Amino acid sequence: MNVKTKLGRAAGIAVAAMGMATLGLAGAASASTAQPAGNPTVGPQTCSIQTTNGHYLTAVGGGGRITDVIHTDATRVGAWEKFTLIDSGDGSPVIHYGLRTSGGYFLTAVDSGGRTSDVIHSNATWLQGWEKFQFNSLGGGYYDIQVADGHYLTAVGGGGLSSGDTLHTNATRVGSWETFRVTCGL
Repeated sequence: MNVKTKLGRAAGIAVAAMGMATLGLAGAASASTAQPAGNPTVGPQTCSIQTTNGHYLTAVGGGGRITDVIHTDATRVGAWEKFTLIDSGDGSPVIHYGLRTSGGYFLTAVDSGGRTSDVIHSNATWLQGWEKFQFNSLGGGYYDIQVADGHYLTAVGGGGLSSGDTLHTNATRVGSWETFRVTCGL
């Protein structure tokens, strides 16, 4: 085989690979908008997450933080109280969501959960394992939220905190502090 033929084949392979990569990206984009019945949103939607005592989760500064990350004392929904639920597209039977802040970052359950300090970060730029949350309907717009290791998200004291450990990820059962009202379409 001469050099001209080898270069022609290499160019053909490169064009085919680029075409396949483009198809793969389109598939990934459509997977992130897939939405089965029984989940809080249809496609990626902006939502607020309200604690059991009526306060809203706030991504301080719109995200991008590893300290003073989440407050639970907001009484109204502003930009920092809005999260976009993104289907992780991981192919599991249960849909896992990334929670994207208004600043474009994803919430992370540090060490995949099971913590009472340094619990949540908001500086992830990619949706990976620790950034996946599962919303389980309790009816009437209320959900429990599980982190990657299966523990439940807890609003300490039912919410209303502006500093310290406002959230925990170590609950093994759902009580009132692990119940959240999720309102989408904001």
